Amino acid sequence: MNVSKEELLHIANLADLKIKDDEIEKYIHNLEDILNYTEILDSANLENCCETIGTNKDVNVFRKDEVKEFKDIDGLMQNAPDKERGMFKIPKVIN
Repeated sequence: MNVSKEELLHIANLADLKIKDDEIEKYIHNLEDILNYTEILDSANLENCCETIGTNKDVNVFRKDEVKEFKDIDGLMQNAPDKERGMFKIPKVIN
């Protein structure tokens, strides 16, 4: 599939991409390669293929909500950039 310079610049504008003049030919070539590949995928024979949504039949598998005691509080707090009373101290986000 052929892509014109105007089409490429229109797509770049929609995507808020800044493409330099010396990059236009490279982008056109890459976009044409992508579109040609999608044409190959469109022509694939899917007659005997089953629709696959997931790799297994499990749906909405939840774990039991249990309180567990964390053993290595000191090790965890080593990662805190700022701490107060044994807790991570973060900047206020609500006025």
